[in-house]
Amino acid sequence: MRVLVLGGAGMLGHELASALAGRHDVGVTVHGPRPPRRRDRSDPWAGALPANRIFAGLDVRCQDDLAGLLADFRPEAVVNAVGLVKQRPEGRTALPAVEINTVFPHRLARLCRIAGVRMVHVSSDCVFSGRRGRYTEDDQPDPVDVYGMSKLLGEIREAPVVTLRTSIIGLEPAGRGSGLVEWFLAQTGQVSGYRRAIYTGLTTMEFARVVDRLLTKHEDLTGLWHVATAEAITKHELLTRLADRLRRAGGSRAVAEVVAAEGPACDRSLLADRFAEATGYTAPGWDAMLDELVERITLRDDGGRRDG
Repeated sequence: MRVLVLGGAGMLGHELASALAGRHDVGVTVHGPRPPRRRDRSDPWAGALPANRIFAGLDVRCQDDLAGLLADFRPEAVVNAVGLVKQRPEGRTALPAVEINTVFPHRLARLCRIAGVRMVHVSSDCVFSGRRGRYTEDDQPDPVDVYGMSKLLGEIREAPVVTLRTSIIGLEPAGRGSGLVEWFLAQTGQVSGYRRAIYTGLTTMEFARVVDRLLTKHEDLTGLWHVATAEAITKHELLTRLADRLRRAGGSRAVAEVVAAEGPACDRSLLADRFAEATGYTAPGWDAMLDELVERITLRDDGGRRDG
């Protein structure tokens, strides 16, 4: 299948592109210049994509450029991994957040509908306040910030779009980024792990497998779905398990000590029963996902090469 990944140099997009490239004809867009073509940590896709499948300098806010790319590349599916995250100042500012997280997905959906192309869109558990937890697709969203509202308004339930509400952790290109994992890897000494922050997300590697499953086995699935692990975990426990595995893996990396902290109470756990019933997919628990993540971290630390 010919698949276009938008936002292919971000935390999710680079993992989607490199993972899907083993089974599909994948193209990626990047906002800036084309990254170096080396099979090491400076290459977001670890050498998995040829140069003619990397579309650099694309401004997704330009509808004509986007329509031209769809016409030229002629994908059968588009995966939207473009988004402003709340860790960046722009993600907390109304105009850029709404432009990228709200308006763009609807514009893309219209172009995909015209072209007869399936679209996979990624939303966030931040559409919920976290006051209650164990949210289903039928629960009324109640975002508490600009980011959450912009993601909520960007959700699309009509064909040909499948919208996946989730949350992800993972490695970022060249080891730079503001996500939880890269932040933790950069720390030394002690860090706080919140005991009242509840999480049911996936690693980017596991989420890429979910997307591949949708593309290959559930071509007709549309609408809004929660994708999450059934094993709710606190941020303290998540970081503690990650730290323990990193220490056992050895190597020269210094691993920060995770100290329990109360922190704000926030339970954005999602229930994915409906998605499991529709697709037969059940996410693995955290031990399995963290084992895979630490293996990837170790490979990167040992020189940046990986084969999977």
